[in-house]
Amino acid sequence: MAMDPSALEKMQRPRYLGMPTFMRAPAHDGPAGLDIAMIGVPYDGGVTNRPGARHGPREVRNQSSLMRLVNQATGVEPYSLATVGDIGDVFIERPFHLESSHEEIRRAFEPIMEAGAVPLAVGGDHSISLPILRVVGADRPVGLVHIDAHCDTGDGHLGSRFHHGAPFSRAVDEGVLDPERTVQIGIRGALNDPDQWKFSYDHGMRVIHMHEAREMGLDAVIAEARRVVGDGPTYLSFDIDALDPAYAPGTGTPEIGGFTSFEGQVLVRGMAGLNLVGADLVEVAPPFDPSGVTALTGATLMFEIICILSQVIASRRG
Repeated sequence: MAMDPSALEKMQRPRYLGMPTFMRAPAHDGPAGLDIAMIGVPYDGGVTNRPGARHGPREVRNQSSLMRLVNQATGVEPYSLATVGDIGDVFIERPFHLESSHEEIRRAFEPIMEAGAVPLAVGGDHSISLPILRVVGADRPVGLVHIDAHCDTGDGHLGSRFHHGAPFSRAVDEGVLDPERTVQIGIRGALNDPDQWKFSYDHGMRVIHMHEAREMGLDAVIAEARRVVGDGPTYLSFDIDALDPAYAPGTGTPEIGGFTSFEGQVLVRGMAGLNLVGADLVEVAPPFDPSGVTALTGATLMFEIICILSQVIASRRG
């Protein structure tokens, strides 16, 4: 079901008008009637060093006013394929308590799934993926396309096992993520422990380090990702630090030698046709980028994700 023509008309008005929403899409009180529910998760209580991603959703909203209606590269018109809306932000009442914050996030995503909408979340630090996966993987473990500089399959750090460097190890432990249908793309950077990402290898995750991605080429990386996740239900998680800090400096854990912004777009486009049940874009930290380019990049990647999610919606309708 396409969006209402009046909503599309408003999205084409001058970009400096109106209250900011993701993509200038209609604001909704909840997910009812939506195919894709965009939602901000302004939480960074799981960071291990530089905070600031709690401000990500607001700045991505601001920059997303620069997006348009048609993907010129792929020809996809997402709003003609699906009803898309911004349902606001998760309000976390106890942000100083990591585990209870995750529980509040989990509860906020339950109505989205109950309404039959596909969630597209904007963080926030990467720890928010765990409570979302607890919802989308509640009935069966899901596969994962994970684009990031880090595997985020660590363990305890400074007294917590639920920080932003460990959401996917905890998700496997809890049975909501299938490690053998998980691919992690763009991994790089120095380590304090050579076995820091041992969990990924021990549990059968496919780890594609950045140097391997360069040797393979993007087409081969995309083909390998699609092979790993197969036809089963799959979640897409894009950490903005997968990109080189030359393109996305506003993030908590930057690592040089990453993807370009264009390569990030190509990777997302390459996941079209997968059985996607949800997605997130995380770790945009505006305080580290006064230029706003990181939030703009995040908004653009979010539009690319909307395009492939809308194709999923259309294919399910037949």
